[in-house]
Amino acid sequence: MPQPFAATERAPFDAPHAVDLGALHDWLREAGIGTAGLAVQALPGGRANPAFRVDTVGGIFVLRKMRPGAPSRSVRAIEREFRVMVALADSGVPVPRTIAWCHDPAWLGTPFSLMEYVEGRRFTDPALPGLSVAQRQAIYADINRTLAALHRVDYAAAGLGDLGGRGNHLVRQIGRWTRRYRSSQTARIEAMEALIRWLPAGVPDGDEVALVHGDFRMDNLILHPTQGRIAAVIDWDQATLGHPLADLCFYAMCWRVPPDLWRGVAGVDLTALGIPQEHAFIEDYCRAREVDPVPVFRHWDFYLACSLFRLAAMLQGAAVRRPAGHAAAADATQRDAKMDAKMGAKVAALAELGWRCAQRAGAA
Repeated sequence: MPQPFAATERAPFDAPHAVDLGALHDWLREAGIGTAGLAVQALPGGRANPAFRVDTVGGIFVLRKMRPGAPSRSVRAIEREFRVMVALADSGVPVPRTIAWCHDPAWLGTPFSLMEYVEGRRFTDPALPGLSVAQRQAIYADINRTLAALHRVDYAAAGLGDLGGRGNHLVRQIGRWTRRYRSSQTARIEAMEALIRWLPAGVPDGDEVALVHGDFRMDNLILHPTQGRIAAVIDWDQATLGHPLADLCFYAMCWRVPPDLWRGVAGVDLTALGIPQEHAFIEDYCRAREVDPVPVFRHWDFYLACSLFRLAAMLQGAAVRRPAGHAAAADATQRDAKMDAKMGAKVAALAELGWRCAQRAGAA
């Protein structure tokens, strides 16, 4: 595994969303990376831990760092992301090539990681607008293959046995997102209250533990520039040891969400687009992992309710974070704040979808 570089005396870091080019130049030189033509550009997103594109004669990279003043869990998240990508090299799960991890804030003000920049196509819409039927078919097949390959990784052999708790993942996740929702709640939403009451008691019997991405969705996939496959899965800062079906369902809930509500394909003519039906996607995943699909389908409505609850809590947090001045991305503009307000308005509708799933799963 790449080793951290030694510390040297640096000037205080006083620009919260900028990178000290002089300090970065020195660090790159010490790392043995050519520095001619050094240029840095902030990448979109990165609310908690901003990312920057770094161009030099030595290559194109992504620098990921925590924001100044961020809680210690932000450091752990960046380090976890780097560690997981190192472990997944040559695993069948496409990830960016890792370059180095630097824990010392003396260089750029906060710890950071450096990885390769992966060229490709980015989509937020799972309908993949503008692509051909054949391309969509190939991409969805590779999404399925990638998820199954991830959940088959021998995490202990990969050195990730201490990445997280080995049981009760769903219970812990429900508690975590309940706390996050409460910390950002602005109004009472009855469907969210009902889910908070029912979900902990509705967790199905039996448990599985696998390496999970934690935020597997179209936004976090870089598709190959021309081929129908994933070039890289990114944003591994929520990776942990958890229930693989929670990971699967967090992506698969897009089949239940209308595109005008959030990034979903409910009500879309999937056959015309070349996108598999939800049940076919789940069956293919189970076949690839060699697991029985019957219990998966039996408890699928619970996993959907849990995923929709989590998404609603995430959007509630996003709706209040930037107006409160806590956003990390350099693109945190007034336009973004308006977008966040629109996201907040979707929380109740997503919670209602989740509660309907919970009722089908047996909630009173």
